[in-house]
Amino acid sequence: MRNTLLANLLSAAIALTGQTFAADYDIVIYGGTSAAVTAAVQAKRMGKTAVIVCPDKHLGGLSSGGLGWTDTGNKAVIGGLAREFYHRVWQHYDRDETWKWQSRESYGNKGQGTAAIDGDQRTMWIFEPHIAEAAFEDMIRDNDIPVHRDEWLDRKSGVKKDRARIISVTMLSGKTYTGRMFLDATYEGDLMAAAGVEYHVGRESKDQYGEEWNGVQTGVLHHGHHFGVLKQQISPYVVAGDPSSGVLPRISPDPPGEYGAGDDKVQAYCFRMCLTNHAENRVPFPKPAGYDPADYELLVRIFDAGWRETFRKFDPIPNHKTDTNNHGPMSTDNIGFNYDYPDATYERRREIIKEHEAYQKGWLYFIANDPRVPKDVQDEMRKWGLARDEFQDNGNWPHQLYIREARRMVGEFVLTENELLKKRPTPDSIGMGSYTMDSHNVQRYITPDGYVQNEGDIGVSTHGPYKIAYGSIVPKKGQCDNLLVPVCLSSSHIAFGSIRMEPVFMILGHSAAAAASIAIDDDLCVQEVAYVKLRDQLLKDGQVLDATGLDIGGRLGRDPAKLEGIVVDDVDAVTTGNWTPSTSSKTWIGRSYRHDGKSADGKSSARFEAMLPASGTYEVRLGYTPNNNRASNVAIEIDAVAGKSTVMVDQRKVPPIDDSFVSLGKYEFQADKPAAVVVSNRGADGYVVIDAVQWILAK
Repeated sequence: MRNTLLANLLSAAIALTGQTFAADYDIVIYGGTSAAVTAAVQAKRMGKTAVIVCPDKHLGGLSSGGLGWTDTGNKAVIGGLAREFYHRVWQHYDRDETWKWQSRESYGNKGQGTAAIDGDQRTMWIFEPHIAEAAFEDMIRDNDIPVHRDEWLDRKSGVKKDRARIISVTMLSGKTYTGRMFLDATYEGDLMAAAGVEYHVGRESKDQYGEEWNGVQTGVLHHGHHFGVLKQQISPYVVAGDPSSGVLPRISPDPPGEYGAGDDKVQAYCFRMCLTNHAENRVPFPKPAGYDPADYELLVRIFDAGWRETFRKFDPIPNHKTDTNNHGPMSTDNIGFNYDYPDATYERRREIIKEHEAYQKGWLYFIANDPRVPKDVQDEMRKWGLARDEFQDNGNWPHQLYIREARRMVGEFVLTENELLKKRPTPDSIGMGSYTMDSHNVQRYITPDGYVQNEGDIGVSTHGPYKIAYGSIVPKKGQCDNLLVPVCLSSSHIAFGSIRMEPVFMILGHSAAAAASIAIDDDLCVQEVAYVKLRDQLLKDGQVLDATGLDIGGRLGRDPAKLEGIVVDDVDAVTTGNWTPSTSSKTWIGRSYRHDGKSADGKSSARFEAMLPASGTYEVRLGYTPNNNRASNVAIEIDAVAGKSTVMVDQRKVPPIDDSFVSLGKYEFQADKPAAVVVSNRGADGYVVIDAVQWILAK
């Protein structure tokens, strides 16, 4: 009934707009990123008609746009169509003709999965841009997916809705696409925004979601991309030490804001350049139009201070090429020149992209030609140039700017650092990430004592893989009920710093299309899709939804699902305070255990809850990893029918049950009320460890 109504509304919408072109699909995917490709393939494999409509001429976004040194994190959690893509890349490199400028033997096996792990689905994680693009095109061709390129959404009036459902999308060309479901697979979130879905741009304050690493991060210097790596402080003024002389280019005179405060600024963009030092394939760096060496005066001062790491991120990919990324105090990141990009018009975005191109080409040309550059650096840079056989329709320059972050949806579930760090459980996993929470610099500013400094560069480990919630790709119900957003998904700024990796986008594109297909089959809103059904489909497709049982570091934890009774792992406990994941002990439950850092401050607690299948008497057990540095007086509170009871546990002793659990006693519980166990570090005399809690029905 609903589909018949939709068809009538589609016809009416087309008649009213007078469009001469209209195409109807089950799933319309807007965007040409890697997520768009995996989404389209998954839709077709689930028997749906699908189309990719995109402003791009080249498919794959950053994965085919220069980012060939893949930021994988832990490869064990990359499954489904994402892993298929990296297998297809390996197939290309398994052909002798692919090795044109370099022998296979001289490059070695860098970036390849092993036969022992991959079996007959060997993978390659480091690659040239044109090889990645060929792999994406293979996926499109093999699945007979139509792709309409160079089509730009009419962001002002191109989205037609019937209440909370998109009926059709119209491009600036006048072409209209109707569908049952829509996916926004752009880096910018243009369809999401045009459909009236709530979103955020910039950094939230650290207090908004109770995070440590969000907001302005003045004084935090995690990587070498700041001025603290230099032997001397650098003046930001045209005449060193003289504020009246004016501020050098590429430095903001504005204050950076209070530590931890939110702002509307986004982390820096750059092009991931493909360079080569192979003479036969090398194009010398061109002098960009409008080049002004004064733009790089700050770089001269950096060199004069002794910095010599220009080539640290010329990461080698096959055939004597690189994926060149930002590195150092003033590198390829164009800090502070992209703040208005997320919501900008197409025209303004093109201006920003051209400015980034001019800055980066000027950076290369300056180092290769300006006489003030140290001779050793200049001589090395002159060996390099653009790769002649890459990006041939764009002057050998990447066709995709690295949009590290733009809009982020505020959806049904907001992922924060607390979920990524496993401080809070993540519901309804549709895939996993594992890369460091990584933000590039946001500002270059003048410190209170009158020197230049960068701000915003963060690198915080997630201490192992984490789950990504289905609710994070779904708008709030009532805002748009037939749209999924696998790229500009619902997360905080710092959480997005890890999620934003290309393999994760492929994973989420796959999962979004599976959810859209189920919603069509069951005639549901995307918010109503039964997670159990989605989970079963994703597992059948080879997606990895949980790291338990995977070899993620050479050793395995015991699978909670295979233990007796009801077991709640530490990753599913609700925690307060700081709990650090670890796998240093001989064995543990799940993918890790956690400790409180020996803080003994009473601020760290963990609440394990379970809905038991039947009322009755249960033995309650605590799982922990023993060591002589553990607390001998860990307070454990059991909340049962008779009230709350406290048991003290000596975690220096080896647990008597399978070297993993100690019994806390037997207690009565009701099936309709959550059974709860709370572990606290209050008054502890050593490290407090949480690993799991087990309930076993007494016989």
